[in-house]
Amino acid sequence: MQLKSPNFDNNRVIPSKFTCQGEDINPELIIENIPDGTKSLVLIVDDPDAPNRTWDHWVMWNIPLISKIEENSAPGIQGLNDFGQHNYGGPCPPSGKHRYMFKLFALDVELSIDGNSKKNDVEKAMESHILDQSLLVGLYEKNGK
Repeated sequence: MQLKSPNFDNNRVIPSKFTCQGEDINPELIIENIPDGTKSLVLIVDDPDAPNRTWDHWVMWNIPLISKIEENSAPGIQGLNDFGQHNYGGPCPPSGKHRYMFKLFALDVELSIDGNSKKNDVEKAMESHILDQSLLVGLYEKNGK
């Protein structure tokens, strides 16, 4: 399975449109080669370079088998991110350049979890159900920092 974006290449800078310094909307994501037997997709976006701990920017599950997540859209159930919201929270590093991990998982089930679930709840629920996964890494540093 592959996860790509027409808005930025792997290990390249995420355009400011998709960050707290722009429109703060999700970039378009292209999904290819979903494995046979997949029942749903999970997308987790987090920042392992955040101070103190990994910061969760977007948690979404029960995404149907689609080839594209459109810009500024959420085709699945959005859990709670570390901003305390049910949406995409774009890159907004306090200092320096951070890596943003767009992690896509193909599952052999749909998840039956609470809508207020966080990343760790989703990760626990999808244990032993992952058929394949893909990673797209974006970089961002605030202007003038």
